[in-house]
Amino acid sequence: MAYQALYRKYRPKNFDEVVGQEHIIQTLKNAIYQNKIAHAYLFCGPRGTGKTTTAKIFAKMLNCENENKPCEECENCKMASQSSHPDIIEIDAASNNGVEEVRNLIDKVKYAPLSGKYKIYIIDEVHMMSTSAFNALLKTIEEPPAHVIFIFATTEPNKVLSTIISRCQRFDFSKVSQKDIEKRLKIVCKKENIEIEEEAISLIAQLSDGGMRDSLSILDQCTAYCITNITADSVRKIYGVLNIKDIGTLYSYLYKKDVDSLLKTLESYSNMGIDLQMFVRDFISLIKESIIVDYSPESTLVSDTHKSIIEEYFSNTTVSYKLNVLNHLMDTYSKFVYASNILDYIETCLLTIISESYDFKTKESKDNLIQIKKEENNIEKKDNPIPVITNEIKKDENINVSRETLIPESDKKFILNDDYIIQLLVGANKKIKLEDIEKMKQLSMYISDLNYGKYANSLKNMKVLASSDTYMIVVLKSDLEVKNVNNIQNEEGYEKFTNVILGKPKKIFAMDFNQYSQTMDTFRRLSASKSLPEPAIVHVNYDENHMNIDKTEENLMKVFNDLEIIDD
Repeated sequence: MAYQALYRKYRPKNFDEVVGQEHIIQTLKNAIYQNKIAHAYLFCGPRGTGKTTTAKIFAKMLNCENENKPCEECENCKMASQSSHPDIIEIDAASNNGVEEVRNLIDKVKYAPLSGKYKIYIIDEVHMMSTSAFNALLKTIEEPPAHVIFIFATTEPNKVLSTIISRCQRFDFSKVSQKDIEKRLKIVCKKENIEIEEEAISLIAQLSDGGMRDSLSILDQCTAYCITNITADSVRKIYGVLNIKDIGTLYSYLYKKDVDSLLKTLESYSNMGIDLQMFVRDFISLIKESIIVDYSPESTLVSDTHKSIIEEYFSNTTVSYKLNVLNHLMDTYSKFVYASNILDYIETCLLTIISESYDFKTKESKDNLIQIKKEENNIEKKDNPIPVITNEIKKDENINVSRETLIPESDKKFILNDDYIIQLLVGANKKIKLEDIEKMKQLSMYISDLNYGKYANSLKNMKVLASSDTYMIVVLKSDLEVKNVNNIQNEEGYEKFTNVILGKPKKIFAMDFNQYSQTMDTFRRLSASKSLPEPAIVHVNYDENHMNIDKTEENLMKVFNDLEIIDD
């Protein structure tokens, strides 16, 4: 007997063998047992998800003579299993899509079934029928004879006339989950005595993209390539898929800005016939998983194999950097449909990520020098000058400092970047923080002060996160409060106020609780892996002699007791 493809050999013979689509299977079972059979059904969904198979099983059950349907013992079940039942007619709409074919079908519909209870027409790829053919069939679908049932199957329901859809019970088949595909593949491999690695099964399930039939076809091809044991490397070689370790290596080149190694490696993969679209998709998936591990190290959503790769190649980078890479890759992936050369698109995307980090640092240095110069000129010209504030960040190749650590000229907002906050936390001192918390309890005495009321009110709901000799990081619940504090710091500065209440001029950085939670998670992870960056150096240029300070009377003091200490 000639060899039979695995997807044909293991096509489900009853509803219990169908993988996935539980809601559809249960509905059809109930319809049969309750004798609530519709005259027309529309099965739609991606390829290889069981539409035609479900239609055949449903037709077999409708004509089964016994109580346990399908019994596989009665004559109707046997003929249906052999695709020779005279009352189950399969039509390929791709080759029978004209008006004449539909008219012939309509002429035969009026005849009673020969063997079973129903005459069932399964029309596959029904979207291929012409509009005139649909219109010719319309009246028959609306009021067919009692013994006739239509089952339409299509991958493109949007091309089916709405007048046809409205006369059918519609069932949308979804992609089969990777777990269900893996489970089915293991059963098939066991029955066929196929030796295969666990990772290879997962890779085949991933390559099938939710199609059970596709997964069996891939397995079939792999058994032809591998004489003995099917390995994950063999599957990758056949389908041009990169090892996740190779993706991790590319990510490390990207983060280290090793342009030569990055581009040469990409070119070599392209010459090897690697599927570059799949590479980008896998790259996106792996970065997503690394972010999941950052927030939930014990998550079962990521396999142990992937966790070890993530720990090796992704653990030293911050979440904000990963999100930036992720956004660029997703944007590039969406443009592949227009790309004449996919490799150029990928290389341009990765070079953009690298150039951004270089440009940000260069831009920051220039902007800082310009800001310093401007404010020095203001000091010379004014009797009561605005204090000079500079942010000098130590260069660290392991930190991607975003443009957001500076003040955008467009909206005059000071937005803190996660990487910069971590540098500030590294330079903070717990003893100074506790001292500042005690001193900030006097904040309420300045709420009504003409000189300092604005600053005190902006900070009245804050909680001190960290402090150093030159700056203090505070956390606020409201995004509006955060923006207000950062804008005041940007436009006027808190040095005059902090010099009074803390005894030292300090710069104040603000963030909300969401950013606080995310940043502290990253800080703890970097601290545990001993990968913390160099501390940020914040200079505060402040001349107390130029400031006219008028302290409020001491009898207006009111202790600010509701501040909570947030430990590092």
